[in-house]
Amino acid sequence: MNAQLVVTDGTLVTPDRKVAGDLLVDDGRITGIVSPGTVVDADTTVDASGKLVLPGVVDPHVHVNGPNTIDGYEAGSRAAALGGVTSFITFAWQGWDSPDSQFSSDGTLHEAVERQYDAASSSLVDFSVHATLTRDDPAALEEISDLVDGGIVSFKIFTTYDFGLRNGFIERVFEELAETGGVAVLHTEDDDVCSMRESVLRAEGRGEPASYPDSRPDHAEAMAADDAVRMAQKAGNKYYGIHTSCRAVADIIEAAQTDKSQIRGETCVHYTTLDRSAYETQGLLPMIAPPLRTGDDVDAMFEHLTRGTLDVVSTDHVAFTEASKQTDNWWESEYGANSVQHSLPVFHDEAVNKRGMSYPKLVRLMCTNPARIFGLTDKGTLEPGTDADFVLFDPDGTQTIDATENESEADYSIYEGREVTGSVTATYLRGECIAADGEILGEPGYGESVEREAPNWNE
Repeated sequence: MNAQLVVTDGTLVTPDRKVAGDLLVDDGRITGIVSPGTVVDADTTVDASGKLVLPGVVDPHVHVNGPNTIDGYEAGSRAAALGGVTSFITFAWQGWDSPDSQFSSDGTLHEAVERQYDAASSSLVDFSVHATLTRDDPAALEEISDLVDGGIVSFKIFTTYDFGLRNGFIERVFEELAETGGVAVLHTEDDDVCSMRESVLRAEGRGEPASYPDSRPDHAEAMAADDAVRMAQKAGNKYYGIHTSCRAVADIIEAAQTDKSQIRGETCVHYTTLDRSAYETQGLLPMIAPPLRTGDDVDAMFEHLTRGTLDVVSTDHVAFTEASKQTDNWWESEYGANSVQHSLPVFHDEAVNKRGMSYPKLVRLMCTNPARIFGLTDKGTLEPGTDADFVLFDPDGTQTIDATENESEADYSIYEGREVTGSVTATYLRGECIAADGEILGEPGYGESVEREAPNWNE
């Protein structure tokens, strides 16, 4: 038996089970799994003794090369590689109304996608994009079918901020997506509630970090989610609720799920590991939207992950400097937090070590489910015939999160000083080792755009 590469003596983790086996790779693809000790004539042998062999992490919620992040593809993908992330999906913004922005406020979705792909030549990991609508533009409806045919099968929509869409137009987008098989990706917060609360807090001079969550309450997230889910049910399109932060929204998603063929949801690592007390200890570093919630909401995320309401754990990685975050008043700060470099070990420590989650469940949430939901048919799995994207993970390796080791342009971490058990020792993309032992080994530009297909959620 021959192979270009064989991974020996590790424990393979699939979406269904843990199994002892050796992984065979040829021409960047997994060609087989054989029993341990099988004689294989291989050009390269990787000793995975004492390690878990996981599929490469697929993160469908990463911000690079956008108007709301300072990470470009190279920095963001280097951070991803060190974290075991072999593929991510970022955002192609239709427009961004800012005088100092390179993103034209009246651009098209096709132009946005082209802009992202032009900038992606330095990516170390594989990538795709969500086309992101930022205005009620009927012309954009005419772009959707062609984009889906070309492999851009997911469309991001906001219900809040200056670039949030009105419900009437969202419904029209949903109807178009129902016709084409595309996925609606929704950031749901009621803009009226959030805007009014911000105005009141400003008038009262409540600019301290601990007041920030009061400006974007859980019921505002739930109100907008309920509207969006109801419209999706009526239109019949696929609906994916991103960064679910609270029990109220997870309950809404669960109530709408009949057979999981239409309504899906994700949460993020920070909503499973941090609560709003972090604003007391970290200031505005974890200022994200929706905000960190209560301890009960953290527990609710695990309850709904366990029950299957929420299918994915992502990062919502956004990079800014500490100086731009720690402002005098929270409304002057930048939204978002970087985490793609540490998402796997941090979530593993909380979910597996502290809450007893199984490794196959971890793989489903961070690898297999996001790949299947967003049409990355060759990702998120160790099945023969798929891309040889895998991670060597030491379940007993310990580390302390230290922002000085960031590959991201962000110079802080919301997990700073956190001691975790479980570490990425090597990351392989299409059979090539791109990171090992905390060092980048791959070359910028090794990453490729991923050809996606409109997913079938009935499978």
